[in-house]
Amino acid sequence: MTRVLITNDDGIESPGLHRLAYAAHQAGFDVVVAAPARDSSGASAAISAVAQDGRVVVEERKLPDLDGVPAYAVTGTPALAALIATRGAFGEAPDVVLSGINRGANAGPAVLHSGTVGAALTGATYGCRGLAVSLDLADGDLTDDDRHWDTAAAYAVALLSLLDGLPKETVLNLNVPDLPADQVRGLCRARFGRFGQVQMRIAERGSGFVRTALEDTGAHLEPGTDMALLADGYATVTPLQPLGEASVDLPDLAGVLTAA
Repeated sequence: MTRVLITNDDGIESPGLHRLAYAAHQAGFDVVVAAPARDSSGASAAISAVAQDGRVVVEERKLPDLDGVPAYAVTGTPALAALIATRGAFGEAPDVVLSGINRGANAGPAVLHSGTVGAALTGATYGCRGLAVSLDLADGDLTDDDRHWDTAAAYAVALLSLLDGLPKETVLNLNVPDLPADQVRGLCRARFGRFGQVQMRIAERGSGFVRTALEDTGAHLEPGTDMALLADGYATVTPLQPLGEASVDLPDLAGVLTAA
């Protein structure tokens, strides 16, 4: 039976995590949950932790509707949870790192900073297959209880079957519209957009501080990109790989040093 680690960057209390773990468990996977004890959004693939006497602090938890599924709150980042899981911290090492469901899309340049994606990439770096899943919160006024977590969970579980046929280092980045399943227009492979949905700007600079703010980029959505397809009501999937060397030619390095 495929063993699946469920993690996220929104924290172990996140409803998206609970619905994803429930869906994977109901589908017959051997599920273990290990997620940050608190929100770690934007952690990327950082592996920092709170330690006591050189030990990463881990607390067992019971999650709603998941009797018999072991769950752990980790006082560290999602990538750290994935990394130590591959080393047997939570029992048998997982075959798959399934990360999410994130509050908000991880599309375009946002994947660089995403703890959700960072956990899946870390798992892939250390021998697991990976799937990161995010729910596009187009309507910011809804509460968590009104979100369609189950739609994203169903797409994620369905995509798990594709991982066996892909190179082991591959991570799938899934974004799903916040819609009932019968209103999602389909699932498309998408390329990254060049611009994020929002961008950071400097709102204020002062003595000893900088204050930032987020604003809509107003950028045109390029056809075929993850952000454009999400806006049109499609779920999107983009294959990723962990960090690797770029296939580019460099100049004569000895000559560069001589010139310096």
